[in-house]
Amino acid sequence: MAAARAVRAVGRRTRRFFDIFVAQVPWTASSKEVKEYFSQFGSVQRCQLPFDRDTGFHRRYCWIKFSSARDVENVFQKDSHILEGAKV
Repeated sequence: MAAARAVRAVGRRTRRFFDIFVAQVPWTASSKEVKEYFSQFGSVQRCQLPFDRDTGFHRRYCWIKFSSARDVENVFQKDSHILEGAKV
């Protein structure tokens, strides 16, 4: 039983994710829209778009978590990214 838990814990530590930081996200963009846009470059594991408690708006930046380094490379191969008419 303890060995099984140790194996699961090691598996969690070795799981690798690759993050990118995206700035200047338009106010009108939702995390779903951002995730859909970046999924054209690879498998998006998570899109974290933090919100401000006081204003209720997101903070215009986010983190995109990809499952492989190749996916991140695909993002950086494109010169500019346009989301809802704004360059991010």
